[in-house]
Amino acid sequence: MTRTDLPDRRAPAFDNAAPPKRRPCRLAIIRHVFRSLVCILAFAWCFLAVANPPASADPPATVSGDQVRVVTEFVESYCLDCHNADDAVGGLDLETTPIGQASWDDETGRWSGWENIYKRVASRQMPPADAYRPDDDEYAVATKALAGVLDGVAESKQTLTPSDSMRRLTRTEYQNSVRDLLDIEIDATRWIPKDESSQGFDNITVGELSPALMSRYLTAAEKISRIAVARPTGTPMGLTVRLPADLTQEHHLPGLPLGTRGGTNIRHTFAESGIYEIAVRLTRDRDEMVEGLYRPHDLDVLVDRHRHHRFHIQPPENGKDFTHVDTNLKVRVPITAGPHDIAVTFVSQGESLREIKRQPFDAAYNRHRHPRQQPALFEVSMVGPLTDPQSAHSAQPNAPEPASPVDTPSRRRIFTVRPDDDSLVSQVAAAETIFAKLLRHAYRREIGPDDLAVPMKFFRDAVQTTVTTSKSATVSHRSNSTADDRFEFGIQRGIAAILVNPHFLFRIERPAETAGLHRVSDTELASRLSYFLYASLPDEGLLDLAASNRLSDAAVLDKQVRRMLDDPRSDSLVTNFAAQWLYLKNLDGVKPDLRRFPDFDENLRRAFRTETESLFRHIKEHDESVLGLIDSDFTYLNERLAVHYEIPGVVGSHFRRVNLSPDSNRGGLLRHGSILAVTSYSTRTSPTIRGNWVLENLVGTPPPPPPPDVPALKEKQSLTDATFRQRLAAHRENPACASCHALIDPVGFSLDHYDAVGRYRRFDADDTPVDSSGTLPDGTEVTGVKDLEASLTRHPEMFVTCLVEKMLTYALGRGVDHRDAAAVRRIVSESAQDDYRFSSIVRNIVASRPFQSRYHPPKDPS
Repeated sequence: MTRTDLPDRRAPAFDNAAPPKRRPCRLAIIRHVFRSLVCILAFAWCFLAVANPPASADPPATVSGDQVRVVTEFVESYCLDCHNADDAVGGLDLETTPIGQASWDDETGRWSGWENIYKRVASRQMPPADAYRPDDDEYAVATKALAGVLDGVAESKQTLTPSDSMRRLTRTEYQNSVRDLLDIEIDATRWIPKDESSQGFDNITVGELSPALMSRYLTAAEKISRIAVARPTGTPMGLTVRLPADLTQEHHLPGLPLGTRGGTNIRHTFAESGIYEIAVRLTRDRDEMVEGLYRPHDLDVLVDRHRHHRFHIQPPENGKDFTHVDTNLKVRVPITAGPHDIAVTFVSQGESLREIKRQPFDAAYNRHRHPRQQPALFEVSMVGPLTDPQSAHSAQPNAPEPASPVDTPSRRRIFTVRPDDDSLVSQVAAAETIFAKLLRHAYRREIGPDDLAVPMKFFRDAVQTTVTTSKSATVSHRSNSTADDRFEFGIQRGIAAILVNPHFLFRIERPAETAGLHRVSDTELASRLSYFLYASLPDEGLLDLAASNRLSDAAVLDKQVRRMLDDPRSDSLVTNFAAQWLYLKNLDGVKPDLRRFPDFDENLRRAFRTETESLFRHIKEHDESVLGLIDSDFTYLNERLAVHYEIPGVVGSHFRRVNLSPDSNRGGLLRHGSILAVTSYSTRTSPTIRGNWVLENLVGTPPPPPPPDVPALKEKQSLTDATFRQRLAAHRENPACASCHALIDPVGFSLDHYDAVGRYRRFDADDTPVDSSGTLPDGTEVTGVKDLEASLTRHPEMFVTCLVEKMLTYALGRGVDHRDAAAVRRIVSESAQDDYRFSSIVRNIVASRPFQSRYHPPKDPS
């Protein structure tokens, strides 16, 4: 059937009036020129490879004839006006090779091209909003048929995106793995550099280990093993914590005792017992004057919430020389090995309303714009153990002598057995037992004699060598102290060897001997599951099931997923996955212009992050529908954030759930200050950045990158009255810019009632009424964020598909492409039957083919 023989499905016949939506043929040239400006760049990136493919020797995939017919009719009715052989707008020709004649091998690009077409049609972005469009029923029928065709192709291909066989642990995974292996809390940022991100996550670009990075891991292993064993050496270690410069310390801060203000709480694992010196420095201005020190203040040093010392800080007598104000803010306190909370905070002197003409800023950290009214901490340093006479004299006289070694959590985890006597044979036997248990957990598999060889070599070298410690080091008081000390030193050396072993640093999946799709082993499945949900090592339960080859059983695996989601360690889905997906880790780089946003500080930055994490955590812990991330009638606030949002009745630094009225400007993610701040410039909002963020992270249809040499948007000049929307419209007059901005800007403008720091506004910086109206890519008219949220929830499968793709990317440590699309659709479809509950999405991801399988491409014959 030729195109001229097709019935015209675009408009019905009218007796006395011209069809209201059909376009006359004599305007075809004008129509093509206009559509070219709208489409050419937006879709060239995803469809160029589909045009005019060479013939393939592979037979076509087996697909349903009815589905092909439905898709063909849809394309002929709504797509061929632009994407025909003559015009091929955006480089896409759907006429020369119809879908029924397509070759689906990867070389032609047809498969990936049609998957992109599916996304554009499913999101109602195609046909364009200015063209004659199908109704919702036609869209639903066409997308279902096209999905069926593509699912049939995927089933016949039996392929997936190849993944690396070896992947290094990210810094976060390394920190969590050490925590679960040795039961110690560390801050890996002290030794390991940040991992670079790709496709939104930092666990993708981790295939290599440079010599410089290996040196960092060696240093970390030596420090961590010493902290874990907590063996007395008398060698001091130091830690300095510097507070952010823009942290307001006028009020109580979360995590510190009531009745205090400002300061910090440091959670630190001490390597050994002894006397530690804690030194404090106060914040100074550019003239080296301590800010806010106008009257005496008390500063407390607390260990595990108990006060050990109180400093009395006096302003200088002459009011000018602050040189020695904090010189003697040092105290030495006895601390035992293991984890402790060290807090340094000011005693609150109460608050009174300042009698000034304007309401004072909530931020107070800058001398010239919002000066501190009271002194603040600059940094806290800790060093020890110290054992000189000054230490003993300075420490509290009634403090007990620290026992050594102390029964710390890490020592209980490590020293499950002890040698029966001082003989080398007995010590070796005990060490083998200790290392065997640690190695099984560290290497995430069953171990053999070869695995024990390396740590045992380090152990033997250590116990047969004289152990040197500081003369003043405290050792065990048992009669066999020397033997015990050597034994523990050997264990320490062996643990350091384990922490730098490739079997610990890398997640290794052994390649199959033959090409094709292969299920991963139960042991590999256990690692995939634990690093997905915990970002850490598999626990004993997973390892036992993997060892017995029962983990791959569907019922057993599903039960384990449910158990792990209830485990506190699964909070890594909040702090690691969601933080990267929603750009929360970018908040540290948000530094708004203080002239325009003088109330922004580190306190507000932390509150932004906590609000968004709390909402995601609520959805996870209560197993609610993930659509609650978009449309929510509650949020989490503390006083600082509530004041910023102009929500009354919230008092205190702690976060709590706050139910919102139907007309509230707060709620889901699109109304969170965190999202609005990371998608803005320092001086103003950016509809383009915000619109791009929504399309990429919530809809899953990111626009192409901007073409080269596109001029930047001109800022407002003093001699022009053009609004920002008008300046952006002028920017879109450039044909190279029009196609992308037509998709992006309406989405971004719908959020324009929120300024660059997330405050709701009715007028922009130029006192012009905010215009948040526009037409979304699917043709929906919007007037603000409420309409945008309604558009997202009207077709929830698009948002859920995007979430599944992001979560699958995070879980697999690789990008998701057309070869995974059928599995993604199945996950979304099955989760829809359970109202898109969080656990349902996670369980279906774990049960999917991409999660449980790997594809090994054929070897290159060349």
